[in-house]
Amino acid sequence: MNSQSRFIKIITELSRIILGATFVFSGFVKAVDPLGFTYKIQDYLISFNLTELFPLALPVAIVLVVFEFLIGVFLLLGIYRKPTVILAAVFMAFFLPLTLWIALKNPVKDCGCFGDALIISNWETFYKNIVLGVCAVILLLYYKKITPLFSAKTAWIAAAFSIIFGFAFAIYNVVKLPVFDFRPYHIGANIPENMYIDPTKTDIVENVFIYSKDGVEQEFTEENYPWDDSTYTFVEMKTKLIKEGEKPKIEDFYISELVYDSLSQSFVDGEDITQQILSDVNYNFLMISYSLEQMNEKHLDNFKEASDFAENSGYGFYCLTSSSPDFIGEWSAKNNTDFQFAHADERVLKTMIRSNPGLMLLQNGNVINMWDDSEIPNFESRGIENLAKVEGLKTNLWGKLMVIFLIFLIPLLLIKMREVGSRKLEVRS
Repeated sequence: MNSQSRFIKIITELSRIILGATFVFSGFVKAVDPLGFTYKIQDYLISFNLTELFPLALPVAIVLVVFEFLIGVFLLLGIYRKPTVILAAVFMAFFLPLTLWIALKNPVKDCGCFGDALIISNWETFYKNIVLGVCAVILLLYYKKITPLFSAKTAWIAAAFSIIFGFAFAIYNVVKLPVFDFRPYHIGANIPENMYIDPTKTDIVENVFIYSKDGVEQEFTEENYPWDDSTYTFVEMKTKLIKEGEKPKIEDFYISELVYDSLSQSFVDGEDITQQILSDVNYNFLMISYSLEQMNEKHLDNFKEASDFAENSGYGFYCLTSSSPDFIGEWSAKNNTDFQFAHADERVLKTMIRSNPGLMLLQNGNVINMWDDSEIPNFESRGIENLAKVEGLKTNLWGKLMVIFLIFLIPLLLIKMREVGSRKLEVRS
């Protein structure tokens, strides 16, 4: 192999690894939380005035994240080289101009390409896609230089297993709570701490005063505006962003109590109970349903039992929702509940827990534990103190990651061992 061929081989394999690893990581972290990616797709649909496509957002999200994951896996395994490289190039050809448009127009805060695991700016996303686009072009030119890890006889088995794994993993994270929780409301998080930001690291802004004199408007700062010159007429004051600062991990967290008005026979807005809940040293149960209209009522009795347990034990229990007070009243009467209802922002509730409904246990602002609607425990029999101790793989990120990695890797190794064994038998015969 001459030096030119060696160089082409090196940049081809390096491009394969960079592009493949990025696709695997991006697809995997979004497959961890398909509902989160669904909400991001809905943000895009709102930007394009295509809200009628909302019902398609979840299935599209699952297909996209699995498709992205599989492209990365196939690239790293070197199987089906030509179609895989073409699909990767098409993928980049679509998203490169899209991310440029997003960077220019800024319709959403971040593209969501790495879910909540790694949030990068829209311009950083575009620059990242330029690098990936270059890798895709190199692979298009030299895909035959890719060294496959599986022969044609076993490549289909590795591919079939990867497809099954990808869809099973994504669907599991829809049916249950995400295996990994990268959001600021994860178990062990302190909500007040995530709402705080050092004042010295916030946005730097400047007040600009606009005055008019002889029909000509001029801008002034706080240091030089003509407050004592009667020849100037004040027009308006604007706030100019000088330097963008850091943002708190949690914004817009606000809970207002809903009170039942016997005269109007409906719920009305009450007082702000945000700090009351976050500073309470006692346990507080938060039943979270961003939409009672769309809520799965199959396990509603489990929430009623949890509410009864909280009341008998002197703990707080609130049903947080963004549904209208009128509908809350109808829903409560229809389902014969006596929950203490409270209002919160829909986006905040969707971020808090990926289950509608779900249950979160708080103490002194700390997220002690959380459950989806199908896993609400019997607090009476198991004891609140035992359920407040979250141990094992539930909070061990690296432990869970290793288990999932082995579940994916071991079958591939067995397929490879079978291939090597078959090859040895062929040689002996």
